[in-house]
Amino acid sequence: MSDVFVSYKAEDRPRVEPLVEALEAEGLSVWWDARVGGGEAWREAIAEHLDSAACVIVVWSKRSTAPEGRFVRDEASRAQRHGTYLPVTIDKVQPPLGFGEVQALSLNAWKGDPTDPRYRALSACVHAMLGRTAPKASEQIHAPRVSRRTALATGGAAVAAAGAAGWLLLRPRKATANTIAVLPFANLSGNPSDKYFSDGMAEEVRSALAALGGLQVVARTSSEMLANADAVTAARRLDVANVVTGSVRRSPSTVRVSAQLVDGKNGIERWSQSFDRPLGDVLQIQSDIAANVARALSVELESKPDRSFAIGGTNNPQAQDLLLQATATEGEDSSAPALRRIALLQQATQLDPNYAEAFARLGLQQELWASTWARNAAEKDRNEAAATKAVTRAIEIAPNLALAHSALGVIFHNQLRMSRALPETERSVRLPGADAAAFLNHALTLSQVGRQGEAERTIAQAIELDPLNAVARAVQARILFAGRRFSDSIEAGRRALLIKSENTLAKALIGWDLIFLGRLDEAARALDALPPDDYRRLVGEAALAVRTGHKDRAAATVQQIERRYGDAANYQIAEIYSQTGERDQAIAALEAAWSKRDSGLASMLFDPFLDPVRKDPRFSQISQRIFA
Repeated sequence: MSDVFVSYKAEDRPRVEPLVEALEAEGLSVWWDARVGGGEAWREAIAEHLDSAACVIVVWSKRSTAPEGRFVRDEASRAQRHGTYLPVTIDKVQPPLGFGEVQALSLNAWKGDPTDPRYRALSACVHAMLGRTAPKASEQIHAPRVSRRTALATGGAAVAAAGAAGWLLLRPRKATANTIAVLPFANLSGNPSDKYFSDGMAEEVRSALAALGGLQVVARTSSEMLANADAVTAARRLDVANVVTGSVRRSPSTVRVSAQLVDGKNGIERWSQSFDRPLGDVLQIQSDIAANVARALSVELESKPDRSFAIGGTNNPQAQDLLLQATATEGEDSSAPALRRIALLQQATQLDPNYAEAFARLGLQQELWASTWARNAAEKDRNEAAATKAVTRAIEIAPNLALAHSALGVIFHNQLRMSRALPETERSVRLPGADAAAFLNHALTLSQVGRQGEAERTIAQAIELDPLNAVARAVQARILFAGRRFSDSIEAGRRALLIKSENTLAKALIGWDLIFLGRLDEAARALDALPPDDYRRLVGEAALAVRTGHKDRAAATVQQIERRYGDAANYQIAEIYSQTGERDQAIAALEAAWSKRDSGLASMLFDPFLDPVRKDPRFSQISQRIFA
């Protein structure tokens, strides 16, 4: 059988033929429907080759994504189920709904040159799926190689080329037996507005399993990206041995939850059960599911498993329902949803004054409001005080609640009390139930206090728990940037963009890394991918201006940042003045940032942009206030 199956719309055949020829030139056996013989039963032939191929390249175009591309979508679905799906675009299109979990590799306007970096990215992915190493372009054809500078000018293609290994982070390694993912539970209630409840039930099961301590549970962000995948495909993408799936049907008086534990390698069901309970008894269901899953996996349970599952929990189903409503919108990054989350969590804590998780989440949301949307210093201080009070209450109720200690660490961090932030984030990752966010917060704090090796290991743990979270990859890039590992930071940033192409932090870090590597033309093109008034772009462009002999442009950038961000950008202004060599202005901007308790100062000890002023005694005086 063939190594590679190519699925495409028949009208695109002339555009697909160069791809087939290039793959065959590398020694791969390729099947596409141009090979169907006149006497063959074509449907059976297609099905046979599709199912046997180790790699199925699905070519998305204007034709194949249109309604008449149904056959391509059918083939893509089949490839997804087998874990062999590799998407490619030849037009400026998005794959249809249900096929966007994996970033498509772009071959837009590709003319068949096998040395093109976009094709090299595709070749690397194909060979990796076959368990091989892709041959170098020079081993096949000796046409002039596209320079790295030219490749990066192609935007998304450059990300794919240099980050081909990043796409492969979605391919399986060798999952250990204690790894598990809980996919979103299907909402069978007949009311779309109940989706928060079914999603929340899945998250409660994740938390209960994580609290056991013997399982490595994939986080919500990554699990929800594979909501429409079958268990085997999800296991391969998330690199886990086991998958829990389920459904929820809720009526005004009862709830029915069905759950299944599936072997991620072969799809065989290891355990399943349905739970029919009065609505008031719903709290026990997630504990029961977790206990049964643990027993099926032979994970050792505590002597009183219900207590271990209930750290920070509640016995009030109405309070829990309010918390589930609040957590359902945590991905909505604007002020109105944030205010609604605060209101819902306040109601939950009023219904159950001992609901530690609700207090911890309330504190996190109040801190988010204080640091992001507060309209003035008084509102910021008021919300920050409320956040501290809520999280402190959570710890009083449940001293071993990892979420609460992580939240307190975040508050101390934003207050620039780093000597108090670090012990809290450190404790949070040592407690049962520590999630990916806790490891991420701790990793960032470790980096900012100079414990670089530990920071790199800790962010790797966060990524292991949440492999499809672009934010975690971007934070990894930031940590590597602080450690002056600029090339590695670029790779981490590109992996973030392969998951979420609009991650602005990752884009900015790639630009910054290229500046410090001296690849200035590439850096300029990378920064062009950011919005024109993004403060990270402006800092990078000012540094570029200095390095290209245009210091006057850097001064103009300071004025632009001041007009756009006011006092909120004092730290960024300090970075620019440091780059221009205006030491007194840089120190003055850092002092202004301190007066506003600008949380950006937490990065000052190891920020490469501040290297020119690092030896100034005034710099040390400011840093001692933060890190003493």
